[in-house]
Amino acid sequence: MALDLKELRQLTAPELVEKEKQLVQELFGLRFQLGTGRLENPMQIRKTKREIARVKTVLQEVSQAETKG
Repeated sequence: MALDLKELRQLTAPELVEKEKQLVQELFGLRFQLGTGRLENPMQIRKTKREIARVKTVLQEVSQAETKG
């Protein structure tokens, strides 16, 4: 589920917010699996956190562009 920046920049602000919610929920599930010892790939947590950061960055860019013009 690797997110490309080009794909993210094509999304609207509400779609980005929804994507962020989905990723946060996925991260919660991964952390829960880690705590119970059922997580097969611990690197998935890092990947999900980085995807959340990408979405937040693009969302911030969109909001700044809206305020400027």
